[in-house]
Amino acid sequence: MYRSGAAESDSALTDGAFNESGFTQPTLDSLGTPLSEVTFCVVDLETTGLAADACGITEIGAVKVRGGEVIGEFGTLVNPGESIDPRVTRLTGITDEMVADAPGIEAVLPAFLEFARGATLVAHNAGFDIGFLRHACELTDTRWPRPPVVDTVVLARRLTEKSEVPNRRLGTLARFFGSPVTPNHRALDDARATVTVLHGLIERASGHGVVTDAELVEFCRAIPSELQRRKKHLADGLPHAPGVYIFRDADDRALYIGVSVDVAARVRSYFSAAEQRRRLRDMLASAERVEVVECAHRLEAGVAELRLISGGKPPYNRAAKFPEHRSWVRLTDEPYPRLQISRNPPGPGTPRLGPTSGTQAQAAIGAIETALPIRSCRTRLSPKRMSPSCVLGEIGRCVEPCRHTVSVEEYATVAERAARAMDGDPAPIAAAVTERLTELSEAERFESAAERRDELGAYLQLAAATHRTRSLVAAGEIVAAGRAKGGGWEIAVIRHGLLAGAARTPPRADPMPHIAKLREISRIVEPLGDVADAAHAAETRLLLEWLARPDVRLVMVEHPWASRIDGAERWDGAIPHDPSPWRRSNGER
Repeated sequence: MYRSGAAESDSALTDGAFNESGFTQPTLDSLGTPLSEVTFCVVDLETTGLAADACGITEIGAVKVRGGEVIGEFGTLVNPGESIDPRVTRLTGITDEMVADAPGIEAVLPAFLEFARGATLVAHNAGFDIGFLRHACELTDTRWPRPPVVDTVVLARRLTEKSEVPNRRLGTLARFFGSPVTPNHRALDDARATVTVLHGLIERASGHGVVTDAELVEFCRAIPSELQRRKKHLADGLPHAPGVYIFRDADDRALYIGVSVDVAARVRSYFSAAEQRRRLRDMLASAERVEVVECAHRLEAGVAELRLISGGKPPYNRAAKFPEHRSWVRLTDEPYPRLQISRNPPGPGTPRLGPTSGTQAQAAIGAIETALPIRSCRTRLSPKRMSPSCVLGEIGRCVEPCRHTVSVEEYATVAERAARAMDGDPAPIAAAVTERLTELSEAERFESAAERRDELGAYLQLAAATHRTRSLVAAGEIVAAGRAKGGGWEIAVIRHGLLAGAARTPPRADPMPHIAKLREISRIVEPLGDVADAAHAAETRLLLEWLARPDVRLVMVEHPWASRIDGAERWDGAIPHDPSPWRRSNGER
């Protein structure tokens, strides 16, 4: 029996009864909680790498807010159970020593989940942070509570214009919304900055009628395109193993090449809502199949990716596609040599720096020219006839071979010093440039001082990288082993700076018979005395990064593998990123 009147109307609003048209009336609860009453837990993680299934968490920072007010903070370092890549340390400042005594994720995760219980999780690029947290739950056999999630990157894409912000990076948005905290790749500070961004975006979302938590979650929910849903079958049947994946079109041309420690999971991600890059969505429109090259471990996969991209130049790849466009610093072959940027690799054993970007090559030349009276003009000078001089000669920065003020033999000593600056001890260059920096600082020419500082930093970094690659090539054959997750060893046979063979040994098995067999079947590499070209150098640098990992052990080295004690590597980190140690501001040194 139905009741009529006001009582019926009230019941319909609170209990979700049918209205006269037969449709369900939504309850007040189903409409969500007003945003002013919602508790948000803004979280940020620092990790040892980008892949949740292959890397660990090093720091968790979180800020709990409600009604625009901070009601709690959570911050802790986490021992990831593995070494931290030096590149990650340079980015975050978190070292192995800092996390050595920190609790593991099995102790931190329950405390964080309790802190965030009942809150809507917020993160900048939430797929990354939530992916790591969910994987941590799997590793520790902890139930993932499935909280509502808001991604400030997605919100920013919908609520800001390119005319306002050039990109949606956290630092850019934090500046735009006036955050009092500058993001610095430390978890708690980045979470605090994200709070400001969240509040600014919520204010804008209110103009779109978003006033509850349910509406906010729905507003920022990305939906896979019809194209992605239609092409999702391309990920079927792929292996859960390390390797390279190649998207190919109907004519079997490679469109895009990538690498992953779990190929199946990575390829599936291209067909999810998380993939928002227009370039790769355009690629999917032409893709007809995915080819996989399985590899023994991540190092072999990384090398294979480098080789395939540089060889095939797939149109949708950007990085590592044109190694031949990299630049070298060398001396010209003429009576009065000068420093030159060249795309062609110098001959074996020739003094050189590189390969690198043209910008870094030019900066390195600037440092050497600041320190030495070597000519910088591009005129080809003749020892038989004079040429017009320039201002550098007039101010004593050049010995003026154009005016024959020095003989070819005398000028050769200057060229020899430049050659030693590329192949030997960089201390004379560093000392001379530092002296120049002091002069500029005392004259309060701070912008010029900063330019010289940057040139010196570029030169020292490039010299160190050049010496490292050349020493690995000269070492001949190196056999090394790194610990594999789940047991066993990842083995690599390196010959003259190239990966010749790779394998993974079974857990609890003696690795030496496997290493002996791998050496027998590994690729033969003709002896090389130096880096052959930019592609060779790129592969050598990838191998050096792997060899530098603390868990990697050297099994065999054919020739001495060493760096000069007076070489450029000892200067690594000597030039600060801070605006300048020579800069004075408001009386501060």
